[in-house]
Amino acid sequence: MTEQRPCIVDLDQIPPNRRRGGDLRAVLTPTTAGATSGFMGLAIVEPGDRIGEHYHPYSEEFVYVVRGELEVDLDGEPHPLKVDQGLMIPAYVRHRFRNVGDTEARLVFHLGPLAPRPELGHVDTEETVPAEPSGVVS
Repeated sequence: MTEQRPCIVDLDQIPPNRRRGGDLRAVLTPTTAGATSGFMGLAIVEPGDRIGEHYHPYSEEFVYVVRGELEVDLDGEPHPLKVDQGLMIPAYVRHRFRNVGDTEARLVFHLGPLAPRPELGHVDTEETVPAEPSGVVS
């Protein structure tokens, strides 16, 4: 039997993932920390940016807003989210996050349980064109 060990992972060790909009960093995962029941990370969403609509067929998602003003669509219905609010999203509920404020938004997320395989855990329901990082002029 393998003994699980505590693990500390710095945010700057995790490369940005902008495929679905925002800057998603899965910090504590099976790969980075040996997690076996779920994973946790941070989403950084710049003003005007969003995280595209998706759902998780195997996992509940828990979100906690630590900075900024967001709006989340849950199965197409918009809801405001502000600092110090948490949200539990059941499996199969479509959701999309938008930064509706004028400052960077940050939300901590946790998903569990894990899908049988990583590629089964996230289903995109729309195409997302990632926004340019702040300060970049195209």
